[in-house]
Amino acid sequence: MAGTKSSTYEGFTAEERAAMKEHAQERKAAARRGARADKAALAEQDVLAKIDEMQGQDKVTARRVHEVVTAAAPQLAPKLWYGMPAYALDGKVLCFFQSAAKFKARYAALGFSDHAKLDDGAMWAAGFALTAVTPEVEERIAELVKRAVG
Repeated sequence: MAGTKSSTYEGFTAEERAAMKEHAQERKAAARRGARADKAALAEQDVLAKIDEMQGQDKVTARRVHEVVTAAAPQLAPKLWYGMPAYALDGKVLCFFQSAAKFKARYAALGFSDHAKLDDGAMWAAGFALTAVTPEVEERIAELVKRAVG
């Protein structure tokens, strides 16, 4: 209610501020890049470098997710999005991998934006917790990514 002070806004967390700074740096780097083919190759290198910076299970999971997504939907362009590996179609992010360490969460996540064509009735999942990438999980990721592309 207006005028009451039941909760206070404490601003963005340090992790959220860092993600926003990363996003600004990503946009500046993308703007400085040359030809479109070169941009795509450099963007994928950036994604792979970001994955290589990850530690432990996050790194293992991110590598596997990258392999599954790029195999299931080669038309998606890997790119960094708020410092996270993401996959875009026509410049719009469809899905992304969020490491557990990114926001000090207890699990990594595979998320889908509103551009993903996952609509299913009045409510559907747009994010999935990932604790391991088993063959069954790989199949589910591939299926979701193919559906997201349309």
